[in-house]
Amino acid sequence: MNTTEQQFLKELDDKLWKAADKLRSNLDAANYKHIVLGLIFLKYVSDAFAARQHELRKLFQTESDELYHLPREDYDGDAEYRAALEEELEVLDYYREANVFWVPRTARWSTLKEKVALPIGSVLWQDAQGKDVKLRSVSWLIDNALDEIEKSNEKLKGILNRIGQFQLDNDKLIGLINSFSDTSFSQPVYKGQKLDLRSKDILGHVYEYFLGQFALAEGKQGGQYYTPKSIVTLIVEMLEPYRGRVYDPAMGSGGFFVSSDRFIEEHASEQHYDPTEQKKHISIYGQESNPTTWKLAAMNLAIRGIDFNFGRKNADTFLDDQHPDLRADFVMANPHFNQKEWWHESLAEDVRWKYGTPPKGNANFAWMQHMLHHLAPVGSMALLLANGSMSSNTSGEGDIRRHLVEEDLVECMVALPGQLFTNTQIPACIWFLTKDKSGGFSPNKVKKRTRRGEVLFIDARQLGYMRDRVLRDFTIEDVRKLADTFHAWQRGEEEFGTAYEDVPGFCKSASLEEIKKHDFVLTPGRYVGAPEQEGDGEPFAEKMARLTAQLKAQFEESDRLEAEIKRNLGGLGYEL
Repeated sequence: MNTTEQQFLKELDDKLWKAADKLRSNLDAANYKHIVLGLIFLKYVSDAFAARQHELRKLFQTESDELYHLPREDYDGDAEYRAALEEELEVLDYYREANVFWVPRTARWSTLKEKVALPIGSVLWQDAQGKDVKLRSVSWLIDNALDEIEKSNEKLKGILNRIGQFQLDNDKLIGLINSFSDTSFSQPVYKGQKLDLRSKDILGHVYEYFLGQFALAEGKQGGQYYTPKSIVTLIVEMLEPYRGRVYDPAMGSGGFFVSSDRFIEEHASEQHYDPTEQKKHISIYGQESNPTTWKLAAMNLAIRGIDFNFGRKNADTFLDDQHPDLRADFVMANPHFNQKEWWHESLAEDVRWKYGTPPKGNANFAWMQHMLHHLAPVGSMALLLANGSMSSNTSGEGDIRRHLVEEDLVECMVALPGQLFTNTQIPACIWFLTKDKSGGFSPNKVKKRTRRGEVLFIDARQLGYMRDRVLRDFTIEDVRKLADTFHAWQRGEEEFGTAYEDVPGFCKSASLEEIKKHDFVLTPGRYVGAPEQEGDGEPFAEKMARLTAQLKAQFEESDRLEAEIKRNLGGLGYEL
């Protein structure tokens, strides 16, 4: 985005957040996020519907011009023609064929904005039996819209949270609706300049911004559904999921999927792909145990028009795998670090524990082996874990790690800087694994070199900047540096265009023999060493002679000063 578009989005974020923040006097962040995100969703589906209707109207009118060869005013003024046109615009199939959710009249944003201004008890419309439907409250009106949208769209059933349970003040809800209504998401204009931003781009951005703000407001609990954007971007940039099946078994609010979609849009032109066509080659699979977060993820993808399969319901990934037969080309996840309460006796002989049964008190290697189980033969995966996973030898974790290395599954280890997460200060790392290092083309049509017996170690602890007092973030340059280092190593100079080189203190390509010498500990700092210090051009022998003479002179001066101090004290009648 250019600077003007970024300024527009920042001001929009601030404006809408201030409007939403007025609800905080009544509710905590864990509850009022449902109201705000629900309204964002309503606004999105209604805007998308209106945009499609506008497109159809132009199409039908053009066809009328060609059919009748009459001046527009001759049939625009015809009541019968106008009625037929309006009826045609309400045909559901026209919207579904364009992957646009059907929005009944009573659920459209224009209806919502019009009806909230009426006094409570006013007649809104008549139902199918001809009975008057009266306005009970603003929250009821919003819930009714959500009900109607769910009834009309199978994909949305059970994912939209109702807000009537929170018993909110009508005036505050009306103010929030007006704040969303004041902004044109379809054809935004900022300081007199028309912006090249689509409605779904703007609302998708707003949805993501609000998720981040709610995660900050909720602290540790909020972090369970929100992975920092820069880490998500880094993993997606390194894996490059252009095509294939993408799976996240601990998906939270779906950040990896959204970032994959954005990645395709941004990089498709570099690969000479059409973004719309390319997205047809991506299939999204996810799972989440928390029912609220499961709904957030579904809304997050729906608001961007991304198709998805999140299973029949929210469910525990270990105990109720919603995709038992899936073999994914790309697997990405940020599960709970060092999760303690996960074990069940039914998992004792599970087929997924191919490299060793994970300890009952820590699910780190359970997540890893679950992901490996679902990884396709030539697929790639990335897993965010606590740093302890790289070195721990307790409860059999060291043996599992050794088996993973000996089977040559580990491709790259990245040590991350601290303070990246909203919900934990535990230092973290990223594991990149693959079942095939033999080279050739990957599912995303990228050619890789043979990497058997090699592991890349990257120490990124010195990268990033402090976004505020407590949170660190990566810059675009940081992400690019890390991704380019990985790709240069993975593909080789001929394919990538840049030769990989070890950089002391930053990256090192190590052999399995070297890793064995370190007792299969995978902490990057053990391999990359210390950064080289810039030389001053002075030969070592000459430098040592100079520094030795300088030190000798300083000792002599120290002795002289000590003797003088003693003499002065003696003159005053004191002795040391």
